[in-house]
Amino acid sequence: MIKAFKILSYLEAISFLVLLGIAMPLKYMYDMPEYVRVVGMAHGILFVLYIIGAYYMYEKLNWKFKTFMVIVLCSVLPFGPFYADKKYLPKS
Repeated sequence: MIKAFKILSYLEAISFLVLLGIAMPLKYMYDMPEYVRVVGMAHGILFVLYIIGAYYMYEKLNWKFKTFMVIVLCSVLPFGPFYADKKYLPKS
């Protein structure tokens, strides 16, 4: 299950970077909002799954609540899930 959460966290982080770095500039610089709709929906689903997965890891790995909150905070930072993976998830 840890490996699945790591994959999910990478997908969530990449979708956020694509949303911020590609879809948003296309929307505002080239008036192409359809990419934000598609990438935004995918990122939204991955974000919700990431939060659910983080809670599952919180229970499975017996994290402190503070650690869980850091993991959740990392989900709203562009490169946060990569940091959370390296710092808080066991090597598999």
